[in-house]
Amino acid sequence: MIRKAGFPAVVDARTRVLILGSLPGEASLAVQQYYGNPRNAFWRLMEGVLDTPLVPLAYDERLAALISRGVGLWDVIAEAERPGSLDAAIRDPAANDLLALIETLPNLRVVAFNGGTAAKLGGRLIGDRVATLALPSSSPAHAARSFEQKADAWNGLRAFLITRAG
Repeated sequence: MIRKAGFPAVVDARTRVLILGSLPGEASLAVQQYYGNPRNAFWRLMEGVLDTPLVPLAYDERLAALISRGVGLWDVIAEAERPGSLDAAIRDPAANDLLALIETLPNLRVVAFNGGTAAKLGGRLIGDRVATLALPSSSPAHAARSFEQKADAWNGLRAFLITRAG
């Protein structure tokens, strides 16, 4: 089976919220974009969190909008064997060096996990080094919650993005 590899981290020194997925799915890998499946709710959820239109933007502009607002992206898994896109099919995962990345982010306030697989694997790697938040998956495969229910949970990120004066 062919191993699938994720993308580089999208962060900078301003990153206050780091959102970690598990591993990009087939549609994302095909277009080489985080959350590249048009049915994935990630960009719509982040529009609500940031109160800014993201869906109409080109991919590079979406990433720039996240970075400028203190949001970074990466995945818990660097590479793994996986037929299809379901997290349940992931085999023999190799983790990204999350702790090394976290050490380079002086303003990081929380690591948010996009879905249960990311939370389970990433939580073990990070431990108590930084605050974490488990969010319902933005994946179209995760239909247990409505978009509105997911948005309510994701909007919890807003508190970590507020900059404190003085």
